[in-house]
Amino acid sequence: MNNELIIDEMLSSDWDQVNAIYLEGIQTGNATFQTETSTWDEWNAGHASKCRLVARLDGEVVGWIALSPISNRESFAGVAEVSVYLTDEIKGMGIGSKLVQALIETSEQNGFWTLQAMIFPENQGSINLHMKYGFKVVGVRQHMGQLNGVWRDVALLERRSDIVGVD
Repeated sequence: MNNELIIDEMLSSDWDQVNAIYLEGIQTGNATFQTETSTWDEWNAGHASKCRLVARLDGEVVGWIALSPISNRESFAGVAEVSVYLTDEIKGMGIGSKLVQALIETSEQNGFWTLQAMIFPENQGSINLHMKYGFKVVGVRQHMGQLNGVWRDVALLERRSDIVGVD
């Protein structure tokens, strides 16, 4: 392993690796309300067609980041929710940081002015990662939903672009 890291566009052919990483996140119980993965078509329909990136370490997908529109209304076209997932074995290597940096740049190039993230408060690593890149906690949504029969709170973080959507 020569540790060559490449951040590039997610392709439909990456789906099996992306889905496996998502399943790892589901299994932690602190990454998502989802309890099972979806098909490529379901995932593809729920995410913005741009701003989908993967981290490839020595050719293998070890992390991914993507945006989901928060609304179909035109007035919210520049607002999206961030999803970022990493394989367990590479956490702490700075790859999450590289994905977030690349997403911010790509999102601004594509007209997004607000990125938001909804993160379980127990997932302090993800909260810290987002805050490192200008996300701010704007509140905690209490009892946002149930996961395996347990009510869970969600910290709502937000990042406003200094480039897009400014007067």
